[in-house]
Formats: sequence, C-alpha cells, structure tokens
Amino acid sequence: MLGGKIRRLRRDAGLTQAALAERLAISASYLNLIENNHRPVTVGLLLKLGRTFQLDLQSLAEDESAQLVGGLIEVFADPLFSTTPVARDDLAELAGSQPETAKAILVMFRAWREASETLHLRDGDGDGRVKPPGGVSTADAATDAVYDLFDRHNSFFPDLEAAADSFWQRVGAEPGPLARHLEVRLGEDHGIRVRVLPTEVMGPLHRRFDRHSRRLFVSEMLPPASRTFQLAVQFGLESHRDLIDRYGAEAGFAIEGAADLARIGLANYFAAALMMPYDRFYRAATAVRYDLDILACRFDASIEQVCHRLITLQRPGARGVPFFMIRIDRAGNVSKRFSALRQAFPRYGGACPRWNAHDAFASPGDLRRQVSEMPEGDRYFSIARMVTKPSSGYHRPGQTFAIALGCELADAAQLVYADGMDLENEEIAVPIGLHCRVCERTDCVQRAFPPANRPLTLDPAIRGATPYQFQTG
Repeated sequence: MLGGKIRRLRRDAGLTQAALAERLAISASYLNLIENNHRPVTVGLLLKLGRTFQLDLQSLAEDESAQLVGGLIEVFADPLFSTTPVARDDLAELAGSQPETAKAILVMFRAWREASETLHLRDGDGDGRVKPPGGVSTADAATDAVYDLFDRHNSFFPDLEAAADSFWQRVGAEPGPLARHLEVRLGEDHGIRVRVLPTEVMGPLHRRFDRHSRRLFVSEMLPPASRTFQLAVQFGLESHRDLIDRYGAEAGFAIEGAADLARIGLANYFAAALMMPYDRFYRAATAVRYDLDILACRFDASIEQVCHRLITLQRPGARGVPFFMIRIDRAGNVSKRFSALRQAFPRYGGACPRWNAHDAFASPGDLRRQVSEMPEGDRYFSIARMVTKPSSGYHRPGQTFAIALGCELADAAQLVYADGMDLENEEIAVPIGLHCRVCERTDCVQRAFPPANRPLTLDPAIRGATPYQFQTG
C-alpha cells in the first residue's frame, strides 16, 4: 500500500491523475483507488513507477508509515484526547494515505507540549499561578495541586504539629524508642498488629495495611528510620484521618486523585512531626547550625527526612531558616520540591545542569556546596548530597537520588556548611537558571535548548559553545 507516496510523487511532478494513469497504462479510476490505498501496487506497476519517476525501487517500496503510526499513537495517547479516542487503524490509514498531514500533527503536538511546559516553568511566584492546561496528565495535575496546598500553608500545618505534640504528652517519660511506642498505640488504640515480613513476601513494597485482618506489614529491608516513619504514617492515618482530610477538603480539589495524594502527603508530614517534635527539633537545629548528620543521628531519622522537616520550621515565634528542597534523579528529573521561600522551581522536566545537585552523583557520600545566582540577580546558598533508598535485594536495587537544600544567601551564615566560604565574594556565585527554555543567559555552555521567547539568529559562520544563538534584550 503505497498510495500516499504515489500521490505525493504525482503532485510533485505536476501531473493529474489522468496524465499519470496514461503513462502507467491504467485507468484514472484505478489510479485513484491505488492512491487511496484501496488497491495494492503490483510488481509490474511498481516497475513502471520506477521508470516514470526515475526512482530506485527499494526507496519507493520502503514504507515510512510505521514510524509515523508510532508517533501518532503517542500523540493520541495524551489525556488531551481522552474524550475523543482515535482507533489505531485510523491512525495507520492517516499515516499511509496522508503522511504529510501526519507529520504536521506531530510537529504541532511537539510545539504544544513545549509551550505547555514553558507555562509551568514560568509559574513560580505563588500568586496568579498558571494552572495545568488540558493535556497534562491527571497524575501531574494532581501532584501540582498538592504542591499548591503545601505552598499556601507555607509548608506548615499547626494542627498536625499539635497532634504530634499530644502524642508525646500522652507517652510522657515512658522508656523505649518511638517505633515501640507506635506499635503499642496501634495495637491498643486501633487493634492493629505489626509484622515485619521477609522481602520474598513484600517484594518492592515498604508497607502494606490489611484492613480485614487489621495487620500492618512492613518490609525487613527498611532501615530503622524508614520503619519508624512507616509506622508513624499508619498511626496518623488511623488516629487523625479527620484532621488530615479536613485540610484536603479546605483545598477544594477538583482533580481526580488529588485528595488521596494530599492525604498521603499530610500523613507523611505528621509522621515527620512525630519523629522530630517541633520544639526539640527547632532547638537542636539552631544549636548545631543545621548540621544534617547530627540531626539525623539525634532524632533517629534519615538525611532526607531531616531535610523535609527543616522546610516545615515555620511556627510564628520559632521560625528556622527558610529553606527550599529539591530531589532529582540521575537524569535530572525533579521528583520532589518543597519550599518555605517563594523560589521558582521547575515543575516538570529537569533542573539547571549547572546546579550542584547534579554533582552529588559524582561523589557519593560527599556534600557539595554552592553559591548560585539566578538571572534576576537573586543569590542562594545550597548544599547537595546523594541518598539511596532501601533495596529489596540484589535484583531490586534501591533508588538513587540527589537532595539539594538551599536558602537565601543572606541566611547562609547560620549554616555550619557555609564556614570558610567568602560569601561576600561575588565571583564565587555560579550563574544558574530555572530551565533552559526560560533562561536567557547567552554565555551558558550547558544550554540544552534555546529560550522559548527569543527568536534564533543562527549564523553558519559562527559556532559557540552551544549551537543556539538568539536575540537578546
């Protein structure tokens, strides 16, 4: 079926169907059927086409529609078309009969996705947020809505803090680690028994609650800090579900899955508040000048848990340094972003490659320091280190991420990590941006894309560090 290709050749040659049919010694009606893929091309006709258009027969017979069909399938799988699904056969017919139209659809869709991403990247001031347009997946939109909830509360939920404090008031001076207290409370208050199961049974799961048997299963592969955290999450869901759901209800989520995702996020918040009670953690953090390793040991928590908790130190009268935190994977994808600042973060895709978070993967165990400057002139101090999630055995290795924790440069002296750095020296600031598509720096050697709002001014006689030259000003 080469109808689309034959029609394109005929039109490029300026021939009518009648004229080409005469050269091929077939009727115009038969040629029309061939061009619309209602009739196959015979070997004899293929030879005539090769002679007529002086083409190599192999190039004429090669079918590019398979690649186009694959692209069209990806396009029409986007949620944008969820209400108007298109059958695969229809896509195959479009690619075969109208390949140029299929290519145009792919070009337009790619441009639309880049424009949508740029809108998300430009949204970061906390007010007048650009909401995800149609076509962004439900999961992305739900995640965005939950981040908005945390942003509106400045990552601080006083009622959940009070609930965590009440737990410790109830426990009082009873000896024993938090995990043991949680097991007792889950059993006595909610009739839930806790069992640690082998990885052969749990697989990649960290925690699973069986409502029917009232049993909570946790994986043997979890380190103590993670095991305690999972018990605390379950205790929060059982003891303070109404309080957690109230915050979600106040947000008025209209996106499917957002309420459930918020419930998980708020239960995680409660778990961190339980493991690191506000007053004790705040006093310790300021006393040790936010030393992550000391705080992790003192509160039996992981480095990532400590970073999360530092973001939430926003109680009036006892505020800590306003931090931001981002977690990225080796590909630079942002999987977590929380902030007590009104700092803009990439909502989708990767972070600036000049940021020290990426360097953390090159030196596992080491902490990287950086003073950075945004295009607008704002300066930040950040630290970054690699963290590894628990594995489930040799065939299920743990996940690897880089955690970056930062603050405004004016607050950096309060951190032990800034010791020995000349924070007043403007030359040590690394110029970074939010994302290549919205960054207008002309001298960045790491640029992956030109800025979306600047026209390219390409000159074949000039080659810089990157192939992108664009208008400035």
